[in-house]
Amino acid sequence: MNDIEKILEHGISFSGSSAPKDEKGKKVKTKAKKKAYITGQHFSEAAKKKADIRRRRANRPSQKRG
Repeated sequence: MNDIEKILEHGISFSGSSAPKDEKGKKVKTKAKKKAYITGQHFSEAAKKKADIRRRRANRPSQKRG
């Protein structure tokens, strides 16, 4: 049977990704969620600056409970 005839008879079916289900949910989609990026440890000056800003914000008296 020719491929074209097969398509005409049965149609085209598109399936999902072939990756196992347990691996799909574990991907980190953005840099902002990676620990090395948040802490500025991957040598990017922008990440170091943002980490410094986060650290200063966390250490403000108004941010501390107690």
